[in-house]
Amino acid sequence: MSDDVPTNQPTVTLPGGVALPLLGLGTWQATGEDAYRAVRVALEAGYRHIDTAAAYGNEAQVGRALADSGLPREEVFVTTKLRPSDADRAPQAINDSLAKLGLDYVDLWLIHWPIEGQASPPTWQHLRDARDAGLTRAIGVSNYSLDQLDELADASGEIPSVNQIPWGPTRNDPTLLAGHQARGVVLEGYSPLRNADLDSPVLKEIAEAHGVTPAQVALRWHIDHGVVVIPKSTREERIRANGDLFGFALSADELARVDALDQP
Repeated sequence: MSDDVPTNQPTVTLPGGVALPLLGLGTWQATGEDAYRAVRVALEAGYRHIDTAAAYGNEAQVGRALADSGLPREEVFVTTKLRPSDADRAPQAINDSLAKLGLDYVDLWLIHWPIEGQASPPTWQHLRDARDAGLTRAIGVSNYSLDQLDELADASGEIPSVNQIPWGPTRNDPTLLAGHQARGVVLEGYSPLRNADLDSPVLKEIAEAHGVTPAQVALRWHIDHGVVVIPKSTREERIRANGDLFGFALSADELARVDALDQP
């Protein structure tokens, strides 16, 4: 590992004092040895947050990469997700995921999608039970609406700590972000570069000012807004570039200009 690997990446604190790094590697559609190599490269490049899911079919490869990295378990934040089809067997599903990952616990377990389009408080209770049993340090959801977050909170007295949804410069809603923040829910953005026009003159101009790429500007924009971002790639050069975000920051004016890319 090179001496310039960042070791003090910004984090957001979840309930229980769990520190979630604002930058992670997404592994959707990464399978087999591609998934293994992507995670190894990311960890070598300084990423300390890896996002997977039972539905991705790569938990075993992610776990092997984590083990082979030689990093202490507590230095890497690992997220996996419950398939909606496994909602009725959630207690077994978390154990299946842990077995594939080769871990005693994950740092974050999410409901991958609303169950049959519904918030499903009973499924949420399974996640709470898993957290209380020490199988995951934090719990949340993915692809939920604010109303569905509120439904879980009303039913259980506990709102999800994280909601992972599509997000990016061309798919951002300040009102939606504010709604998460008001509820104490961390917004985690996936497909950040799919939801960005990397040919945008705004991104290009800001990138040139900082000596970086438009993609790096789009990713840093998330971090400067306190939004967790998990870019996915299996290409070494892109993984390294996507992680090279800590030598610059966007000004308030630059943030506002990028915000406006999704406005009519």
